[in-house]
Amino acid sequence: MAPSVIPEQLTLPIEHRVAHGVEDFLVTDGNRRAVEWIDRWPDWPFTALVVVGPAASGKTHLANLWKVRARAEAVSLGNSDIETAVAAVENHPIFIDDCDVATRGSDGQRALLRIYNLARAAGRQLLLTAQNPPSAWGVTLADLSSRLNTAMVVAIRPPDDETLWAVTRKLFSDRQITVDENVIAYVLSRSERSFAGLSRTIDALDKAAWAAKRPITIALARDVLSTLGGSD
Repeated sequence: MAPSVIPEQLTLPIEHRVAHGVEDFLVTDGNRRAVEWIDRWPDWPFTALVVVGPAASGKTHLANLWKVRARAEAVSLGNSDIETAVAAVENHPIFIDDCDVATRGSDGQRALLRIYNLARAAGRQLLLTAQNPPSAWGVTLADLSSRLNTAMVVAIRPPDDETLWAVTRKLFSDRQITVDENVIAYVLSRSERSFAGLSRTIDALDKAAWAAKRPITIALARDVLSTLGGSD
């Protein structure tokens, strides 16, 4: 059963309809603490914020909102990119995605430590994302482990069924589309279980229905989801 209250929409001072758009991000109990810290930037009492969550939980989407807002640079810890990252940290906050993967080797750990030290010296902030908290990254570099112990770590829980149902109904409603509850159930059972994924699915359904001049039915949803990679 869908909840009676739709999660509130996140408001950030960025342009409407950016690539990872603010209109696609909804605040829930599962991501509220992370959103609150994003809203508090640049008044962070720490150098690094680590946003942790499983795949498709919305952490990268949220980080991209911060990236636009903070005019941050997305950098890689790869050897070929490290000098570019070092140059960027002099003038910009820094966003690094998938840090638990990037720090599996000693090179990645040394790169992150270098960026962390430069950011702290320059008064810049880092936003790091990962599927696991820093304590589970297997960091062997003592100085990096010490730095990460001072970071703020916030977890994002994936949206539950009731939230996803509410979000799906809202996305249809925002487009002034009325659909049968069976269609919503079908879409939810076969779409990516994230806010951004659902938004892409509903947008594709809207465009397909408009092009075909037909209502959104399970048959149409099946066709659209097959092109998006949804399972049947």
